[in-house]
Amino acid sequence: MPVQRVVLNSRPGNNGVPVPAHFRLEETTLAPDLEDGEVLVRTLCLSVDPYMRCRMNEDTGVGYVTPWQLSECVDGGDQSCHEGSALQKVDPQVVDGHLSYFLGAVGITGLTALLGVREKGNVTKEANQTMVVSGAAGACGSVAGQIGRLDGCVRAVGICGSEEKCRALVEDCGFSAAINYRKEDIPAKLQELCPDGIDVYFDNVGGGISDTVIAQMNNNSHVILCGQISQYNKDVPYPPPLSEEIQETLRRKNITRERFTVLNYMNKADAALCELSQLVKSGHINVLETVVEGIEKMGDAFCSMMKGGNIGKQIIKISE
Repeated sequence: MPVQRVVLNSRPGNNGVPVPAHFRLEETTLAPDLEDGEVLVRTLCLSVDPYMRCRMNEDTGVGYVTPWQLSECVDGGDQSCHEGSALQKVDPQVVDGHLSYFLGAVGITGLTALLGVREKGNVTKEANQTMVVSGAAGACGSVAGQIGRLDGCVRAVGICGSEEKCRALVEDCGFSAAINYRKEDIPAKLQELCPDGIDVYFDNVGGGISDTVIAQMNNNSHVILCGQISQYNKDVPYPPPLSEEIQETLRRKNITRERFTVLNYMNKADAALCELSQLVKSGHINVLETVVEGIEKMGDAFCSMMKGGNIGKQIIKISE
């Protein structure tokens, strides 16, 4: 059976920026004969995500994902042949027929947003809390801000990289306001939009933006350390080290900043996915997606996502 697959053509290196040429599309043949208990699946859609950048290195730097091997198929948990017992059947009604939502808002991305806010954010209703989300127009950030508002934050302010993203956050996702970090003065805008300070920070980007947010956080506030995409092309440990000034701010203000890994909370996944499904179907959570057609676009889509070219989840739909 003829099939197409994307393989890792070369590594960008620990300090390199990924480009589409690091991936290669191959035509190959899949043997139709299956081992006992195996099933053959057809891929309908794929997602690309920031964590995949570390898989392009020889050492991922974390223990829970392995590096991609050169000239081997790149994967995100999707394979052509599976042990039938390892598969999970999904019901399209759970996502109103939007199957790609299983890769995003009603999948591991949504779990990361919801459980990150619930486990590390300490959001309390009627506590007049303000949440700030960096990388807010991405797949996880756009859901996290909506969860924050639903759970009781009186303000959710997103930081993103374009006017189009700012509009999507406010008009489609119900954020109180959004800041375009490419054009606006972030410290000044945070002071304007967060007059009572910042109580919860959902951090997807790290670097200078996060330093700026932390500097304006309240005493006894909470950082949800979800991702550090601004640092993924750099040869630094994860999570990247903070400056002495920011470390002192965390100590002086008693700000919690603990790394959040959703895989540590999978015992809560079933209930959380059920809740996410209900929130999406009821319209309480709006799902943002950027969709491209064709497996040959995987490298372009991944590199675009790493530069902030997506709004919401970056999806690749596979042509039949």
